[in-house]
Amino acid sequence: MSASGGTKAIIAALGSNLAIAVSKLVAFAFSGSSAMLAEGVHSIADSGNQALLLIGGKRAQKKATEEHPFGYGRERYVFGFLVSVVLFTVGGVFALYEGYEKVSHPHALESWYWPVGVLLFAVVAEGFSFRTALKESNELRGKLSWAQFVRRAKAPELPVVLLEDFGALIGLVLALAGVALSLATGSGVWDGVSTLCIGALLVAIALVLAAETKSLLLGEAAGPETVAAIRTAAADGETVTGVIHMRTLHLGPEELLVAAKIAVRHDDTAAQVARAIDAAEERIRAAVPIARVIYLEPDIYSQQAAAAGPDPLATPGGPGH
Repeated sequence: MSASGGTKAIIAALGSNLAIAVSKLVAFAFSGSSAMLAEGVHSIADSGNQALLLIGGKRAQKKATEEHPFGYGRERYVFGFLVSVVLFTVGGVFALYEGYEKVSHPHALESWYWPVGVLLFAVVAEGFSFRTALKESNELRGKLSWAQFVRRAKAPELPVVLLEDFGALIGLVLALAGVALSLATGSGVWDGVSTLCIGALLVAIALVLAAETKSLLLGEAAGPETVAAIRTAAADGETVTGVIHMRTLHLGPEELLVAAKIAVRHDDTAAQVARAIDAAEERIRAAVPIARVIYLEPDIYSQQAAAAGPDPLATPGGPGH
């Protein structure tokens, strides 16, 4: 992922959410709408989340140390996970509580034009933020569906902003529906019902984000296309005849560790093998620039071992050694 693209989407979302949060809380003060209060807290939580993503991106740029020899790239995953926690607790749980209180003790809306005006403004502002996130994501998404993009993206920033903005737009529609039904029926219960729906939506989005960022924290391999590119680049058919088995691991969104056992000829000298490894590393880095850390172990390919089955650590379907 382009770090600049992710940062641009985050800053656009942060600016929109700060303005929206203030307007929603003002509308709540004049109207007493619980949906407006829930939406205001939601926008505050979103603003905090964007700040967390910016902090994570900054901390991830620290240079490697002896204590952390592979760098701090995973800081972005840590802060992405914190975003899901904040969205769940501050946004979702608060909205559920506020909605329950409003349904239990409903009261009519006052100065209804405040929440309606603010919600319409918020739709425009969130639409701008969502449009920016869509534009930045489309440059990376390729032929993937949106669901596949969220699932496979190794950088947490754009999926987080996409889901937050998408959830915010749906939440605004729910809030508008709650205000409209409350005005039409004269009952504040509908305001509480819409608030409960907003809370459930935020909890669902937070759970999806938590699941995806947890997977990144545990460590994900490179995508199939990247793995295929590394395999192709590693072998030149002469000094390196093939890749026996390989493991990849994302140290960060733009940092990849590659560990592979490569097949060399049985009569090569140690000097020839060393040169072959150096050349293979250069080819891999040229083909996949994010391959920052590469460990290659030479071995002699054995047809007998391959016939017996793949190495226990080998890629499924790959040859043994």
